[in-house]
Amino acid sequence: MTSKPSICDLTAKNLARAIAKGELSSHDAVEAHLARIPEQDSRLAAFVTVDAEGARRAADICDAAAAPVGPLHGVPVGIKDLTDTAGLATTYGSVLFRDHVPTEDDLVVARLRRAGAIILGKTNTPEFGFGALCTNKLCGPTRNPFDPALTSGGSSGGSAVAVAAGMVPLAHGTDFGGSVRTPASFCDVASIRPTPGRIPSPRRPLGWDMLATHGFLARGVDDLELALSVCGEGYANDPLSAGVVNDDRPLAGRAKIAATPDFGVAMVARDVRACFAAACDALAGVADVVPSSPDCGGAVETFRTLRAAHIANNYGELLRTRRAELTPTVIWNIEAGARLSAEDYLNAERRRTAIYRSFRELFARADFLVAPAASVFPWPNEISDVTAIDGKALETPIDYLAVTFVVSLVGFPVLTLPVRRQAHELPFGIQIIAPPGCESRLFAFGRAIENELGFSHRRPTLP
Repeated sequence: MTSKPSICDLTAKNLARAIAKGELSSHDAVEAHLARIPEQDSRLAAFVTVDAEGARRAADICDAAAAPVGPLHGVPVGIKDLTDTAGLATTYGSVLFRDHVPTEDDLVVARLRRAGAIILGKTNTPEFGFGALCTNKLCGPTRNPFDPALTSGGSSGGSAVAVAAGMVPLAHGTDFGGSVRTPASFCDVASIRPTPGRIPSPRRPLGWDMLATHGFLARGVDDLELALSVCGEGYANDPLSAGVVNDDRPLAGRAKIAATPDFGVAMVARDVRACFAAACDALAGVADVVPSSPDCGGAVETFRTLRAAHIANNYGELLRTRRAELTPTVIWNIEAGARLSAEDYLNAERRRTAIYRSFRELFARADFLVAPAASVFPWPNEISDVTAIDGKALETPIDYLAVTFVVSLVGFPVLTLPVRRQAHELPFGIQIIAPPGCESRLFAFGRAIENELGFSHRRPTLP
């Protein structure tokens, strides 16, 4: 029988295939990963809650089935603790919801279960997903598996670490301004932030809000594509879902790539710029790479305004009634939105529209746009916020995310991949951006550069 460490090294796709062929049981897969979690999580703090008994029951049901119930039959997964799981505590990273147990799954969770996935537990996140460090009053900090003194990134840091350390082969995340992409870059894993609406969110109060999306983290492109395939069906109660159109056309010839280190507006560290330049040199071996960027003038101020307005609208009541129990980061975020006027909001939407159209113009001459997946390398867990880059002060605590939130602003799908690096170097990833609906094209290109350029996950050395 395959040894337990080998099971934890398998991708989700290969694990599902082995279970379908009878080479492994769902029980084997679950027990191997449940054993890995206590081995590693006491120092890494990736999970807020582990549902060992629930996972074992689900594995027994899978093993009793006459045939695989879906493409993820028997595969253990982690769910970010911002997302509801029926019968399993969902804290949103907040002491206010320490005892909250939802009665229904979020749709993305229900679809994962329907595909045969087995939920091992809930991965850590800052309170309500707001914070540069993946920590809260319940759990954390979630530590980087390549150097536990460093951050895993926010806010899907728990999911990134769980995948990198082999606690699960696949994990769910959410991404507002970079919350899937930054942890993926810091922890040397791959991620997908799909076109908004591709994974429906029918409970979202603001149905046309496309700043936040569900996404996934894994050790390779195949697993991201598999996860999106089982969760990406449309849903009538999500108006964004109805507008997503698949564009599955393959590339015609050699890929044309526009490359930008900063979109012309983001502060990006010198060492990140150097790594990105090296990545572009490597990409030039398989594609035509040309320095170019959409016109993103005003993007930083636009995102700050829209983000703040949404947060104040969603969480303003908590600030009024439970302020003492909230983290300082959450308080700052809510207060930033409370000062905005309707004119501020609409002017931001006007600028956002112009930036979107500039992205569209760029994609008339390029197949993909690439940029760094983070503006800095992981920093020590003792430092709660990025306040400066290369000695230059940032205006707000979220500005270090500008290199990712520019893309959130316009709603284009993004695949991130770790770049090739030396063993002593910290992980670093790139964003590969495509027009809305072009996830299949992203996955095909990502798979090619995984194989041809070695832009792929490197396992951390685990005790």
